[in-house]
Amino acid sequence: MNEVLLTIDTSTQVGSVALSRGEVLLGENLLNGPRTQTDRVLVSIGRLLEDAGLGIGDVDGLGVVLGPGSFTGVRVGVASVKGLALATGKPVFGVSSLRALALQAPAARHPVCALLDARKKEVYAGVYGWERGLPAPLGPEAVLPPEKLLSALEGEVLFLGDGATVYRTLIARQMGDRAHFAPWPLHAPRASNAAVLALLEMREGRSVPLEFLTPSYIRLSEAEITWARRRAEGVIDG
Repeated sequence: MNEVLLTIDTSTQVGSVALSRGEVLLGENLLNGPRTQTDRVLVSIGRLLEDAGLGIGDVDGLGVVLGPGSFTGVRVGVASVKGLALATGKPVFGVSSLRALALQAPAARHPVCALLDARKKEVYAGVYGWERGLPAPLGPEAVLPPEKLLSALEGEVLFLGDGATVYRTLIARQMGDRAHFAPWPLHAPRASNAAVLALLEMREGRSVPLEFLTPSYIRLSEAEITWARRRAEGVIDG
């Protein structure tokens, strides 16, 4: 099958857009910068389609990373895909940022711990084994202090992601020789990895209706935390 898939990942500072046909990558643009803006995403989409000699009408489906990750970044990706889906009627397929990141270390000998820096001295974490060439979750995704995560890990583990970079010293000190780290280029998520998972969703018919297409934050945003605190204090009703 030669489904044309356009996939967006803006869950971290290193955003990216990928265009694929079946299991062939036609092109990919990285959007590394302080923020991944909607206009940069759309410009990259236009360039990828032009370079491939395709139009948006030739795309069969839209893949998007739903998070966890940067609240602003994830919203940009979801909003961009929603806009494209509304304009074109193309189906949308959502995937996890952590599972897509784990694809950076295919068939690793040890469990793979995908880590994204969640700020506030916490990480977004997912631990994966390998099953039929794809990362299989060994537990639920979570947001937690890195010390708590490390105390729960057994045996040797391969770490990757910007969380592994930020907390590398802590990981090495707490786990010693049991900790392994991916080479530095593999710490940045890639939309092409997300496309692998989105293509699987597409082939199994698991599109996401637009009314249910929402970011996966795992934890509350600052606005939600403030609202909940003010409600608990009786400042607001409802």
